[in-house]
Amino acid sequence: MADKPQSPKQDQLRAKPGRKANENAAPSSVQVLDRSLKLLDLVASADGAALTELADQSGMAPSTVHRLLTSLGAHGMVAHDAETGAWTIGLRAFEIGNAFLRFRKLGTISRPFLKQLMEHSGETANIGIEDGGDVVFISQVESHAPMRAFFRPGRRGPIHASGIGKAILSTWGEPAVESLFATRPLPRFTANTRDTLPKLMTDLAAIRTRGFSIDDEEHTLGMRCLAAPIFNEYGEAIAGISVSGPAVRLPDGKLTELGPVVREAAAGVTRAMGGRVVA
Repeated sequence: MADKPQSPKQDQLRAKPGRKANENAAPSSVQVLDRSLKLLDLVASADGAALTELADQSGMAPSTVHRLLTSLGAHGMVAHDAETGAWTIGLRAFEIGNAFLRFRKLGTISRPFLKQLMEHSGETANIGIEDGGDVVFISQVESHAPMRAFFRPGRRGPIHASGIGKAILSTWGEPAVESLFATRPLPRFTANTRDTLPKLMTDLAAIRTRGFSIDDEEHTLGMRCLAAPIFNEYGEAIAGISVSGPAVRLPDGKLTELGPVVREAAAGVTRAMGGRVVA
């Protein structure tokens, strides 16, 4: 009996020699991610690549490549030129890569400032960024004291109960702060936590006036922190630098003394990165 003729679509989906028989079967989530990243790498390596080229280079069926590229395109990771048919790297991928370079640069440039701050204060010095309404610590230089603050790089913290978080928030306009907390709570960690919007707004106004923030045992009893914002070339706060330590070693007088030092360290990092210091 003669074989049934293949439709054009069926012919298109047939795997080329060497491809697995289950090429067009529903892959697992991990497999989809692996294939998507492989395609993203191929697109990034080319100055515009056609779907057939990407299929040949990746060893995947054209239909699979098109499906994955469409998904990546929906997230801005790749872009498609309808006239030439070429796929290129997307704006979102550029932004992510640029963020890596920026914060890798931030970690490297800030290192001497963190060391100086730790040596001057005797307390742990930290660098953190804002991400999705949280603070993420990316680098620190620990104090030599037996009892000291420690923040593992990558650790997230509540922005409203953090010295760095409040330093960054103080550079935002009130509508932006209100918008952030319109759909998220202000958890109470201690009796000192700014757990209502009016309390937080009052604190942010004071921070703007003096140029540095104070975490007065607002997240952890017995720990205090001083922080100031770091700015990019547009005058936008992209990070914060702080010193943290036991409250017994950071009484009010010490906070008053160290505040300008932390503020100047933040200004130093800002200038070293080519940023614009905002008074």
